[in-house]
Amino acid sequence: MTPPRNVAVIGAGSWGTALAKLLGDKGLHVSLWGHTPASVAAMAAARENQTYLPGFPLPATVHPTADLAAAVAGQEAIVMVVPSHGFRLVFRDLLPHLADNAAVISAAKGIENETQLTMTQVMAAELAALPGKQCRLGVLAGPSFAREVAAGTPTAVTVAAASKEDARFFQDLFFTERFRVYASTDVIGQELGGALKNIIAIAAGICDGLGYGTNTRAALITRGLAEITRLGVRMGANPLTFSGLAGMGDLVLTCTGDLSRNRTVGLKLGQGMRIAAILAEMRMVAEGVKTTKSARALAAKQGVEMPILEQVYQVLYEDKPCQAAVRDLLARDQKEEMDYGV
Repeated sequence: MTPPRNVAVIGAGSWGTALAKLLGDKGLHVSLWGHTPASVAAMAAARENQTYLPGFPLPATVHPTADLAAAVAGQEAIVMVVPSHGFRLVFRDLLPHLADNAAVISAAKGIENETQLTMTQVMAAELAALPGKQCRLGVLAGPSFAREVAAGTPTAVTVAAASKEDARFFQDLFFTERFRVYASTDVIGQELGGALKNIIAIAAGICDGLGYGTNTRAALITRGLAEITRLGVRMGANPLTFSGLAGMGDLVLTCTGDLSRNRTVGLKLGQGMRIAAILAEMRMVAEGVKTTKSARALAAKQGVEMPILEQVYQVLYEDKPCQAAVRDLLARDQKEEMDYGV
């Protein structure tokens, strides 16, 4: 299947802008949609996203726009990079303008609060409400900080779609000499790995903020992966997915990298700041905060025990002291490591 020459990137935050730059540098003509006309105009004038990704000029092939209909009309490929809390409404608004059988890939990493649906599930639900409208859906996941992708740092990610053919289409769309793309058909596994690692990253940041060492961080990452895998397998994912880029890869990056917004939230919580104050001073979205609420409801619905998730939820939403959360996590009954308990 021949890659498209034109593509729309929906969402002009740091990650959306980095992906638009990546695709534009390949020579594709990219419509980069942002929801605020003033910000889009400033980006178009400066040829740079000075708010979310300063220091990285946009290639001439990237065209910022605040007109959603114009951005997606006739496009064969759409990249959705909208945070989970706004994803459904933006997708619903653009649906009437999509070309028939357009390929739409989610690069967002979250779970919808109200429904506990992943982003491809949200898109499928919206498509079901429009009989006759067909789209090919996919997800992009893996360890990929926006600034490093924009800088051309060698990166490897995974794309997934229901069919191998569609997965290869998305693979060809994104692949460059410095952005290696693997293909998968495990859509739910890729999405859960990408969303849930943000919660574990908040926990890792809390431990770092409390001054705990690398022993603690390594244990947290490993047991966090066990929780993610347990929920994923319950929901039909391939367990091997979680040892790959969207699982262990993205988890390690987000729990240890200084560019991780979710780890930063946890770090400040561990240092004594309140969550409201942390979020008020952040310019970009830390998906893990909202996803913690979604994932807790999803785990309960699936009957899956996720103790790290539960303690992060209590810190974020019940004002539980961080030290108490760590104490309660360590004081649970002893388990066998490989019994899918933690």
